[in-house]
Amino acid sequence: MKSVSSSRFKYLKPEDIRKLSSYEFAPKYVVEGYLAGRHKSRQQGISSEFRDYRPYAAGDDPASLDWKIYARTERYFIRTFEQETNTSCYIMLDSSASMGFGSPLTKLEYSSFFAAALSYLVSKSNNLVSLQLFDDKIRSFFPLGSTSAHLHNLMHVLETNTPGSRTSLSNALKKSVPLMKRKGSLVVISDFFDDPGAIFAALSPYLHRGFKVYLFHILDPGEIHLTPKGLNLFVDMEKDTKLIVHADSIKKQYNKAITEHINILRQMSIMRQIEYVIARTDTHYYKLFDRLVK
Repeated sequence: MKSVSSSRFKYLKPEDIRKLSSYEFAPKYVVEGYLAGRHKSRQQGISSEFRDYRPYAAGDDPASLDWKIYARTERYFIRTFEQETNTSCYIMLDSSASMGFGSPLTKLEYSSFFAAALSYLVSKSNNLVSLQLFDDKIRSFFPLGSTSAHLHNLMHVLETNTPGSRTSLSNALKKSVPLMKRKGSLVVISDFFDDPGAIFAALSPYLHRGFKVYLFHILDPGEIHLTPKGLNLFVDMEKDTKLIVHADSIKKQYNKAITEHINILRQMSIMRQIEYVIARTDTHYYKLFDRLVK
């Protein structure tokens, strides 16, 4: 991948790029793509040995197109070489209103740092990365790509992104199925304030196609354990409803409800061999890479 200057990027700092230089995006179960997907990274300097072909994807360098193949098949294919792994990673970033909660970092800001670093990590070795922003609908979708220009576009949309409307992860997953044409890794970054049954039903088509699914459950510490005392004003960030209540009277029920929600998500993930990770915004997002790199 071409070098990327991150000095102007809010969510991708020079220190992030330095730290990621020794990381390699390597999902536990590498999914082979059509005519590609052999997860290999044998560096051979400037002259790289030809390896295989894979279908052209938006964001690829047009100079890599093989026009002889096109003349015979009228289909676009890219020449791949030994250092290419050709792994595809689709990132779905929850940008609903509830993701605006949190201090000093909101859940959306924390998630954006993680999404930016992950996008760089995937693309730096000529792997393909896609980014989608959603709330109760698909707000933005960038198809697979690996070029510097593609990464710049992803950084720009992350920096201009703001919390939107209500959460409907299940609806976004359903509408995304036809957009994700090459199987690979699906990384969902969300606070998962949606019905677990609906979420996992919407994930079924991806699992059936052979996607490796990662769920990163982003939560502010104040959401995991209700800490306020006395009378407090609670605001639903997605419905804008307000309620004044004595926090001590609901603390036990709230803590039980959020624990049950997390446990259901974890159990349903285990049953489907999905990676499920709790990500607290008071911990560094680099710890999340343990599930994604080697």
